[in-house]
Amino acid sequence: MRFQILGPVRVMQGTTDVKLGPPKQRALLALLLAHAGQPVPLHGIVDALWHQDPPATAVNVIHRHVAALRRLLEPGLLSGTASHRLVRDSGGYRVDVAPHELDLLRFRTLRQDARRAARQGDRAKAVELLVEALDLWRGPAGSGIPPEVRALPVFTAVDDEHVAAVKEAAGYVPTAGAVLTEHVLVTLRQAAAHHPLDEGLQARLIEVLAAAGRQGEALETYRVVRARLADELGLDPGPELREAQRTALHRPRAQVPAAPGPDPAAATGAPPPAQLPCDLSVFTGRSGELGLLDTLVPEPGDPAQAVVISGMAGVGKTTLAVHWANRLADRFPDGQLYVDLRGFHLTGPAMSGPEAMRALLDAFGVAVSRIPAELRAQTALYRSLLAGRRVVVVLDNARDSEQVRPLLPAPPGCLAIVTSRHQLQGLMAVEGAHSVTLNPLDEDEALALLSRRLGSARVTREAAAAAEIVALCGRLPLALAIVSARAALNPGHPLAAIADELRTSQGSLDAFVGEPPLADARCVFSWSYQALTPRAAELFRLLALHPGPHCSVAAAASLAATGVREIRSCLAELVRAHLLFENEPGRFTSHSLLRAYAAELAAEFETAHDVAAATTRVLDHYLHSAHAAEAVLAPHRERITLRRPAAHTLPERFSDQRGAADWFERERPVLLAAAAQHGRHGDGAFSWQLASVLEMYLDRNGRWQQQRTVQSTAITAAQREGDLLGQAHGHRALGFALSRLGQWEGAGEHLERALRLFRELGDMPGQARVHRYGAFIANRNSRHTEALEHYRLAGDLYRAAGHLNGVASVHNEVGWTYLLLGEYGKAVEECGRSLAIHRETGDRNGEAAAWDSLGVAHRRLGHYDQALASLHRALGMYRQLRDSYLVADTLVHIADTHLAADRTDSAATALRLALDILEDIGHPDAEGVRARLLGTG
Repeated sequence: MRFQILGPVRVMQGTTDVKLGPPKQRALLALLLAHAGQPVPLHGIVDALWHQDPPATAVNVIHRHVAALRRLLEPGLLSGTASHRLVRDSGGYRVDVAPHELDLLRFRTLRQDARRAARQGDRAKAVELLVEALDLWRGPAGSGIPPEVRALPVFTAVDDEHVAAVKEAAGYVPTAGAVLTEHVLVTLRQAAAHHPLDEGLQARLIEVLAAAGRQGEALETYRVVRARLADELGLDPGPELREAQRTALHRPRAQVPAAPGPDPAAATGAPPPAQLPCDLSVFTGRSGELGLLDTLVPEPGDPAQAVVISGMAGVGKTTLAVHWANRLADRFPDGQLYVDLRGFHLTGPAMSGPEAMRALLDAFGVAVSRIPAELRAQTALYRSLLAGRRVVVVLDNARDSEQVRPLLPAPPGCLAIVTSRHQLQGLMAVEGAHSVTLNPLDEDEALALLSRRLGSARVTREAAAAAEIVALCGRLPLALAIVSARAALNPGHPLAAIADELRTSQGSLDAFVGEPPLADARCVFSWSYQALTPRAAELFRLLALHPGPHCSVAAAASLAATGVREIRSCLAELVRAHLLFENEPGRFTSHSLLRAYAAELAAEFETAHDVAAATTRVLDHYLHSAHAAEAVLAPHRERITLRRPAAHTLPERFSDQRGAADWFERERPVLLAAAAQHGRHGDGAFSWQLASVLEMYLDRNGRWQQQRTVQSTAITAAQREGDLLGQAHGHRALGFALSRLGQWEGAGEHLERALRLFRELGDMPGQARVHRYGAFIANRNSRHTEALEHYRLAGDLYRAAGHLNGVASVHNEVGWTYLLLGEYGKAVEECGRSLAIHRETGDRNGEAAAWDSLGVAHRRLGHYDQALASLHRALGMYRQLRDSYLVADTLVHIADTHLAADRTDSAATALRLALDILEDIGHPDAEGVRARLLGTG
């Protein structure tokens, strides 16, 4: 499927235009395509499509258009299945298209390529690329959509990109050749006609006309522009126009670069070099990477190309490079060269520049007496030898960009393939190299690798064991090769026995030891480790102590007891060395085998004291950060008191509820892993404290199974240490989690234990919350009188403790119980008391909850307008507080009110908004709302 926005908005399936529907639907697609890959918020879409005074049904209309566009863009999409093209994102929508599918993205890519070519001195190529980019335009961006939408800044900005590209092409023309000058002139004249008062654009037209030898036309253009400026704006020409006139006066003809001269180097008489290592007979997988690499091969006459294949040790960089180069060999008949630069090697130093250059010159039979002494002169000779030839050069195992740069072939049509454990950003920035980063194989490719090495029958026969081997090897080709070699040498051994050995040795590399240096995982990893600076090496070791699966910058700084600036430098070094991966900005992960290697190094080089101190700092980072986030999300909720964090710990700080909620969601896997890890091996306090801090967030977001797991672990840890407070908090939270899951008997048992422990400790707020949870269970089982008794006890405990917000919350929950009893007047009275106290104490969360309950009570009384007024007060407050779940819950109550008043369309709109939120946060309530929404249709 192809998308066009540079002119009329079009979508084509093959050669057929897809009918895009009514004007607003077409405009919505154009808006999303103009922001391709970036979300457009719902309010932004409403403003764009209606500009002023949107109807009450605007959001509903947008949802209908989105649904229709999804059907058009993904004809096979099943009902209820998530779209991969038009997706929900950040409270709005986003269109995902590949760069080759959308003309705007293709235009931008070509423009970037042109700039790169110009930086490399190839202005003719730059003009060719810009001409290709400009040919994608068929009119103003978004033509055909309503004019008020097309007038939006996003479309104006895209149009400005066209003008800027025209100016860039014109700027390169004077040295690009006569044929290209004519191509540019056509587009330049059109742009100048559309922007008659753009002095920069008119100046470029005058300069290009002069470069083409058309002085008369150039000077006439200047005269017309000068007159227009005077007539319409009352201005004289600016400096750009005046300089263009001077250029036209003193440049009579176009300057066309001469064709390259003959080969300056004498023929050596040697046969073309063919140095590539043998392709691996069992090579498998990497089809996606090979497809990408094949698009980077230069054609004869194209500028020379460099491709960097980077990745962690053992991921198969050399294997892929050699395989690809062998596939391409017949396209480079003048030579296939290979040099191992030894950038990461324990047995010797990296190859020097002169040494590597001599190897390349030797390949062409250049006599030693002809090789200059200095590297600069050697490089000149090397590139002169390659002039007029088409060669591929594999530069394997490079240490850094400077080691590689002199060895890159310069003549058109040549290809350099560079492999490195570092990213070689310098080659990309300065030489315009393309980068392909290798990750571990996917599961299917890893199984195929085993099948090629061990035979498909053996792998198929023990499919479960083979899949476990793949998982335990982390899908790393080196590890799979080592294990396969061992299995091949012992054909009678079942794969299940090998999987068992790997499982037993997890946490170490003992199962991945082969013949050194290339078949020994420790040895291979050590080459990367030995190249690190001391500070980065220390961080690499300490990261083995992190609970995983990803580490933030602040957590790494806490772990290493250093500042953020210094830790960023160390993290960047580890990423460049592919010992860490930055899968998203500021979040770092590592391969499981690299973590095992780091753990071995930490055990060898770090003292027990240092390990304990680093572990305490990173756990304190997460505990105190979570505590701070919870305090922002619910500032008036009773919470545990923590000891001060260890020295050099850097907890996160949060300025608003959205930031706190986002942090919880990002860090949730780490927090759960930390609680589980420390619950099994620590002193117990951290595990139950973190579980207590996580309780509200996990409950609010419907993650009740995770709640059950983390609280069970916390109870076990607290029991092991005899910590009564930890046990009390754990039993209380676990009891409530079980009630959410409908496990009433177990829930009651845990709440009873919690109540006994809180009484023993004299903790009145703790007892009060247990009674509130008991009331929740009673109400869910229609035992409303029992619930009211629980609330009476909870209120008395809160009053005795001086906890006014607790008292207010109990009034609200009592009001809800009266709603369940059908006593709506009493419900209004209790919720009103709750509202008054929450207002007095400034508890915005509690106030919003009271407004929500009041709204439901008024709806039950048939006071629909009063109900909606209360519910919208609650909705506005929850939105200000950025509490996504309670926004959705209140929207459902608003929908109930509209349904009671026979306003089905408004109810459907509210339900749809609620469903979008619940789906975004993955809440189990989404299913029920989805069913209700279908019922409104």
